[in-house]
Amino acid sequence: MKILITGGAGYIGSHTLRQFLNTDHEICVLDNLSKGSEIAIKDLKEIRDFKFFKQDLSDFNAIKELFKQEKFDAVVHFAASIEVFESMQNPLKYYLNNTANTSNLIQTCLENNVKNFIFSSTAATYGEPKNSVVSEESPLSPINPYGRSKLMSEEVLRDANMANPSFKYCILRYFNVAGACMDFKLGQRYPKATLLIKVAAECAANKRDKIFIFGDNYNTKDGTCIRDYIHVDDISSAHLAALEYLQNNESNIFNVGYGHGFSVKEVIQTMKKVSGVDFKVELAPPRAGDPSVLISNADKIRSLTSWKPKFDNLETICKSAFDWEKQC
Repeated sequence: MKILITGGAGYIGSHTLRQFLNTDHEICVLDNLSKGSEIAIKDLKEIRDFKFFKQDLSDFNAIKELFKQEKFDAVVHFAASIEVFESMQNPLKYYLNNTANTSNLIQTCLENNVKNFIFSSTAATYGEPKNSVVSEESPLSPINPYGRSKLMSEEVLRDANMANPSFKYCILRYFNVAGACMDFKLGQRYPKATLLIKVAAECAANKRDKIFIFGDNYNTKDGTCIRDYIHVDDISSAHLAALEYLQNNESNIFNVGYGHGFSVKEVIQTMKKVSGVDFKVELAPPRAGDPSVLISNADKIRSLTSWKPKFDNLETICKSAFDWEKQC
């Protein structure tokens, strides 16, 4: 198939691109490079060449022209704004960049007979769940504009599929993605990153002076937030499994996580252990929009697709992130 990966120069997008480049599919990448990495694109072209379009999804006319010219068979859609705290401060950015641009992309797919759509969604759609472990059937009640913007996009996909049954989708609800590629010079280059393991790795590599724990009075075992951390290579392989699944099945939604969680304090201690660096940690006030516990029930994707995660180990995740920070 001829596949367009939007946001393919970004963190998860570039790791997924690497895995798709090791298939027989013809791959094209679209990214405005506001957060994505030109270095990642250059390095990935060492695997094999692919078309790269520096383009913003908000330029609707240019996107429609691109689809007419290239005649894609599938879209893997990553391009989005992703910071929870920023979404609380600037919600319209999220509704425009995430929901509006995704809606136009879906419309463009329908107009150009694109049959397969893999959507990068988020566990933030669950909000502050009553149960700490959430399945795909758990109530959806996001508590921040980021989660709401993604949930709205999910609803657009479902409605588009109902009106056009030949247009099929897989929605992948990510939990906390972390780490760096295990077999290629690829990692997270996201500027001013806020993700815990990335920041902890930067502290261990002497790129930051300290790390903040945002609140220690949550209803958890040590007072800090608990998350389901998943290695970026395992998230990436889920997209290949989802596209394969769509070839012989109807649309579906899958959680992508490991099914168990670690607290902020546990992650920091693990990073200190694997790096051998006792970096500085300070307490800060809680951030708006952060649920206390969020862990996946990911049985569905394991049972219905070929997805088999390989790196379900917090030390492995932290070490890969630290090794990347040392050399990048």
